[in-house]
This record gives sequence, C-alpha cells and structure tokens, in this order.
Amino acid sequence: MSNTRPVYSTEHGSLCPKCGKNPCACRASRQAQAKGPVRVGRETKGRKGAGVTVVSGLELSEADLKSLLTRWKKRLGCGGTCRDGVLEFQGEHRDALMAELTAMGVAAKKSGG
Repeated sequence: MSNTRPVYSTEHGSLCPKCGKNPCACRASRQAQAKGPVRVGRETKGRKGAGVTVVSGLELSEADLKSLLTRWKKRLGCGGTCRDGVLEFQGEHRDALMAELTAMGVAAKKSGG
C-alpha cells in the first residue's frame, strides 16, 4: 500500500486535513486575519499635536506585523512603529491604508476624525 497514513489517532491529536500537521502549518501562513473589526484611524493623543494613522485589530504574529509595517512604510514614504499589536504611521494615510487592506482582502473601517 502506498497510501498508509493513519485514519484516526489519539497520539497526535487532530491533524489538519490540508497540510497533515498538528499544529496546522497552513493556517499559520494565511494572510491577515481579523480578531475583531480592523480599524484605521487617526490619533494625536500624547504626541504633542503630531498626527499618526493607527491600524488596529489585525491578528498576525509580531514578525508578520513587522514585515507588513516595513512594506507599508516603504510604499507610503513615511515612518512608523508597531506597539502592542497596533501599527502606527506618521502622518495622514487612512485612505491609502484602507486601499492596501482591501487589496489584501481584509474588511476595514475608518475610525476617528
């Protein structure tokens, strides 16, 4: 028999039907997932009046957030940082970030004024 994978086993827990691994490797490689509503807003609080665009609600690992931040900073031509799972970009970039998120297939909402 060439196809000799176990049908059911309690030894390995539940295996992913796609990649056959536990924990699932294909789920980890997915694009951005939302843990709630993804919000793209503008804040000035605690920044001496300087405005930043904030993207919150993306459910990604820290490494994925940093690579996404780097890619978007280059595209927008601005500075930025990642604090506690929230991406911050210097300046007003809500429209451009909404377009980027839509291109990734993530439903996002504008927040703030």
